[in-house]
Amino acid sequence: MTLLFDPPSAPVVPIVGADTQFPVRRIFCVGRNYEAHAREMGFAPEREAPIWFTKSPAALCTAGGTIPYPPGTKNCHYEMEFVVALGSAGFRVTSAEAMDLVFGYACGLDLTRRDLQNSAKERGFPWDTGKDFENAAVIGPITRAASFGIPGTQRIFLAQNGTIRQDADLSEMIWGVAELVADLSRMYHLAPGDLIYTGTPAGVGPIAPGDLLEGSIEGLEPITLDISEPE
Repeated sequence: MTLLFDPPSAPVVPIVGADTQFPVRRIFCVGRNYEAHAREMGFAPEREAPIWFTKSPAALCTAGGTIPYPPGTKNCHYEMEFVVALGSAGFRVTSAEAMDLVFGYACGLDLTRRDLQNSAKERGFPWDTGKDFENAAVIGPITRAASFGIPGTQRIFLAQNGTIRQDADLSEMIWGVAELVADLSRMYHLAPGDLIYTGTPAGVGPIAPGDLLEGSIEGLEPITLDISEPE
């Protein structure tokens, strides 16, 4: 039996200091994981359970280049994020076991078509089109966990055209890395190649054609992204 067409290959992410690359299997994302961001979105911070959504691997975009302003939106937002890359499999792991699954970390951007997301929320519909689209999961090179160290008070920030828009540190996350991995493993069989976008600090805002976004997390390779006119 032959295939009707060639299946897409897995997208890959560079690994700092290595010739090998990290193949991406799935992309999981956490919503409202910083207290100040939850408030700016009109919600009270809570620790009842992490809020999960997904993006398809086709949404992955390697930082450092130029992308067109996303289609179908007039209000696309940047969201700077700390990304966890898994290198081992796990199912129903504890928080104490969770860090054994982590391969490394990277800077990321969760681009969001906010107008589509908000419209879907207001009507009680799923908001996949607001989050899962081409170039919506931007990522920089992955730094191995041993080189980065323990996630703690590392600064995370984003500048738009040279002006700082987001500025926080990783300790401000409501759910830490180990807690997130453990929670996710209760719902999915986690595997090497899975990425977790861990949420964004306060200060999100719209992008526009001509923008230069520059994001950084202490200890990781910084990222840049240019926004061009829509196609």
